[in-house]
Amino acid sequence: MNMKVWAHRGCSQRYPENTLLAFERAAQIMQLTGIELDIQLTSDGEMVVIHDERVDRTTDGTGYVRDYTLSQIKRLCIDAGTGRSQSIPTIEETLDLLQPRLKAGLKLNIELKNSIWPYSGMEEKIIELVHRRGLQNAVIYSTFYAGSLARLRTIDKDAELGILDTKVSDCMYKLKGGCGAVALHPFWRGMDLTAEELAGYTVRAWMTGHLYPEKPTGKRLDLASLERMGITDIILNEPEVYF
Repeated sequence: MNMKVWAHRGCSQRYPENTLLAFERAAQIMQLTGIELDIQLTSDGEMVVIHDERVDRTTDGTGYVRDYTLSQIKRLCIDAGTGRSQSIPTIEETLDLLQPRLKAGLKLNIELKNSIWPYSGMEEKIIELVHRRGLQNAVIYSTFYAGSLARLRTIDKDAELGILDTKVSDCMYKLKGGCGAVALHPFWRGMDLTAEELAGYTVRAWMTGHLYPEKPTGKRLDLASLERMGITDIILNEPEVYF
């Protein structure tokens, strides 16, 4: 089996998603292909790692990420169920943690959460940071917003880009539309093209649901069956059960 396994927002079923704790646990899985995470901008232009446009679901705060300054958003608490809370990390803090593993071959899929709020300048900020740290070969950028991928491509002609959508056919449509993507990132239940039609493409399918603090399932998907559908990589919440 050649399926590549990624940690979705870190090990996000056993630990709070998109936290340093979840990323630390994922980085300890030596067979893991990569880690996926999400970035947004605070009101003062700092890049923070959080999935939802609002902070309500994952922290003790309320409101939109874009309305918080960095110092304000850092005061929000995320219950880690370990007797200590986590905070929303910056992408800088995350790279501080992961850089040794990224230099050693681990990949990082950075999703730009800009399909609802088109954060001005986020593409330039993240590429400058990745280049400054010398991590160009370790990072894949993805987003649902094809225009953002096109912008990333103008900034870094060699960046690896993945187009996100629910159906793999919609990913393919955007890719062929010239957004600059080289990989397809569909929902794993949105595989509406045949494996033959997907031959030669990198297809990183993502999963959802069963996030912390839900009880871990400990169950494994039949990865061989997903591979037969044309999926090359699977981005899931509980990667530790596969190794």
